[in-house]
Amino acid sequence: MSKRSAQYLDALSDVPLFSALSRRDLGLIARRGEEIEVEAGKRLVDQGETGAEFFVIISGKAKVTRNGRRIAGLKRGDAFGELSLLDRGPRNATVTAETDMELLVLGQREFSALIDEAPGFSRKLLTGMARRLREADARSVQ
Repeated sequence: MSKRSAQYLDALSDVPLFSALSRRDLGLIARRGEEIEVEAGKRLVDQGETGAEFFVIISGKAKVTRNGRRIAGLKRGDAFGELSLLDRGPRNATVTAETDMELLVLGQREFSALIDEAPGFSRKLLTGMARRLREADARSVQ
């Protein structure tokens, strides 16, 4: 495994949606993903637009804004856009590169192919989603 592949797997393993997946499953995602580089200031997704891809930050930083107000910062190992892989719904925030960035992008078509080709992938994905939902629910009552 190349250093670059290991870096992608490490970043993917930190994504809550993929928390129940094996290294092998993560490798399938890494191979299907597309590596892109963007310059600081580039808007990656726009609030309200329909989404069809998921992003994992390999290097760099981004800001997340909702209704023009900063709500979060993202860094290496963070991911965004995963809900769009599942429902193709509108983006709930805008994400803009604050520095030059390297990203791994997984499109809807590639994601659907993974679900079709990898036995058990869907079940593991649902386990990861359930874990994330439980954590969000627990935070909402604190």
